[in-house]
Amino acid sequence: MKLGYLSEYFEGVAAKRLSAVEADETRSNQHEYHATKEIRAFLGSPEEKTRMPARFLYLTDDDPDPIVEDAFLTLYNCRKGKPRAPEYHLYFPTTNVSLNASKGDLLVIAKRRDASLLIIIAENGSSIARQIEWLFGFGDLAHPGFSVKSELETEQDRIEFASRFILENIGVAVETSEETFLDDMLTRFAGCFPTTRDFSAYARSTLKDLEPRKNPDIALMAWMEREEILFRTLERYLIADRLSQGFAVEASTGADVDSFLSFSLSIQNRRKSRIGLALENHLELLFMENGLRFARTPITENKSKPDFLFPGVEEYHNPVYDSLKLTMLGVKSTCKDQWRQVLAEADRVDNKHLLTLETAISTNQTDEMAAKRLQLVLPRNLHQTYTPAQQTWLMDVATFTDLVHSHQNP
Repeated sequence: MKLGYLSEYFEGVAAKRLSAVEADETRSNQHEYHATKEIRAFLGSPEEKTRMPARFLYLTDDDPDPIVEDAFLTLYNCRKGKPRAPEYHLYFPTTNVSLNASKGDLLVIAKRRDASLLIIIAENGSSIARQIEWLFGFGDLAHPGFSVKSELETEQDRIEFASRFILENIGVAVETSEETFLDDMLTRFAGCFPTTRDFSAYARSTLKDLEPRKNPDIALMAWMEREEILFRTLERYLIADRLSQGFAVEASTGADVDSFLSFSLSIQNRRKSRIGLALENHLELLFMENGLRFARTPITENKSKPDFLFPGVEEYHNPVYDSLKLTMLGVKSTCKDQWRQVLAEADRVDNKHLLTLETAISTNQTDEMAAKRLQLVLPRNLHQTYTPAQQTWLMDVATFTDLVHSHQNP
């Protein structure tokens, strides 16, 4: 097992597309997947009927929170006691996850280090399904059987910024730490969280030799990666400190459940809101370093507020200013269906741009973006998570800054 790779969390993984018989309870009540020799190998090849604890997830782009249910998967020989050669199947019970499954959905069976199983079913054609395929390195699942991987320590399996967020979407908490800066952060920020702007500036200050003018794609990803690790380091310390104080109700021995739930909710909300603001903060400095003129969250029509407007709000509201020299950039750390909001944020700009850190968005969605004249912008090293055809259309950060330069300095 190598730290920093998928093997730190999984012993093996198998994937396939669900057939009608496996997904549709009106077609079959067997509730089984065929367990190939390769699957039995990473499950441990038990000789007898074995029931294994499993967490089932159903993922779709329409809902940010997966359907989750704890149950089991049972490996057994359906020909036991018969003269024919053994044939192994994996039985699963009816769950809210299995009830949502459909033919063509992605099925992933992953064995965790504690021997429990993670069963992931992702909606066919969804971005989250593409992301799961990319995460585990399954490029082609056209054949009907399982594809199996028991080696999870290749460069593809290295856990980096992109893969970390996909893992967290499926409930796998990735441990990251930058203890070197913990004492400095506690002193500098007086043992609490600073504003997002201040924290972004601090994260950038810990990195040297980056060249945002020469390599804006590398600089942006390095800043985001460092801020994420520093944030998790400080967060882990502050959460542990708060938990050590307990949540007891005054003058009683009972637990203050409301206070605990409020504390837990504040953690979740901080995580969700912080990353988007951090991305905007780093982009703001990057644009300044590249000598671009812009306005951040200006007001356009109907009180809309695009994230960045180039060269500025005065030019935008000047009816004689050439609209072809205007550029609008929406910024979303993840797209989901929220990308459509960008389309209504600057009426004078026909060809809009959206910068995201989301990996492996489905072809259906990127085709729709292109049809709506919305150009997707991603840091260069995230392009590899998309299909070759999509990559020819994607724009990187350097190309975007060059485009804005050409508009501002014809």
